Amino acid sequence: MIKKIYFPILFQGNLNKKNYFEGWYYKLVNKDKTISLSFIPGINLNSSDSHCFIQYILVEKEAIKSNTTTGYCKYDLGDFNTNYEPFSVTVKNSTFTEHSIDIDFQDNSLSLRGNIKLKNITPISSSFIMPNIMGIFAYIPNMECNHGVISMNHNLLGNIHINDRKIDFSGGKGYLEKDWGSSFPKHYIWLQCNHFDDESISLFFSIAHIPLHRLEFEGFICNIIINNKEYRFASYNLSKCKVIDISLNHCKIILENKVSKLEIFGNITDQGNLIAPIKGKMNKSIKEGISGRIIINFTDKLSKKSYTHFGENAGIEIVDY
Repeated sequence: MIKKIYFPILFQGNLNKKNYFEGWYYKLVNKDKTISLSFIPGINLNSSDSHCFIQYILVEKEAIKSNTTTGYCKYDLGDFNTNYEPFSVTVKNSTFTEHSIDIDFQDNSLSLRGNIKLKNITPISSSFIMPNIMGIFAYIPNMECNHGVISMNHNLLGNIHINDRKIDFSGGKGYLEKDWGSSFPKHYIWLQCNHFDDESISLFFSIAHIPLHRLEFEGFICNIIINNKEYRFASYNLSKCKVIDISLNHCKIILENKVSKLEIFGNITDQGNLIAPIKGKMNKSIKEGISGRIIINFTDKLSKKSYTHFGENAGIEIVDY
């Protein structure tokens, strides 16, 4: 149990659970940043429609526009398999690990086949108080939605055939996280970007409604790596967060603690439909963009240094907020 808390990439559930989902999120961006592709292998357990799945979102940038394609490929529960050590999760003919993706599936829109290696994984820091990105909340059982950040940034090697086209992802960058529980939050904002003008910068942010037994509150977590140093803003470390401007396609967020201050400006440029869990069933349609733009203003209060950076190919979701 403790090992699962420290290593959230591992399968957190079991096949006897009810009203349960678990999904891994693999994001890939090619070297010239013209193609963004995310895979979400997962499992959904409930009394009426237990199954496993691979969900995907593909964004292809052209000179004056972007094209987005999404899909949800559903499989029998018997097509799901996971290995503990070394970690792997297999859905039908596709296998995902901490260091590789072997993809082989198709739906009515696309056929996707290929192999990608994930190099130089960048995990987040952890401790007894913060065993994963959820901090002390990681020890609380039966949370509605749990989150794990596996790699803030890594390099890609390999290619994927999308229909009859061979897309080379070598030299590109990736990101890896996951969610598990019974439902996505009833409202939330999620941002992720590791394609800034300074290539060493990686950002993850989320704020969401959190029910906790008889209580409920707005919880937030943010992790940023800048100049090879990791900074954490979170409800559990007494940071502050303000959402001061929000719409269906943009947001402005300010985070602050004793060590640093971060302003995030996020703008969604293109979106596709994905399926999210509600009370154990994959039946809610949400919008996600993985080609958004982000501007950050960051200040290290200890060194008195400030930075402004522009990011693209950002993952952004603003759901019912």
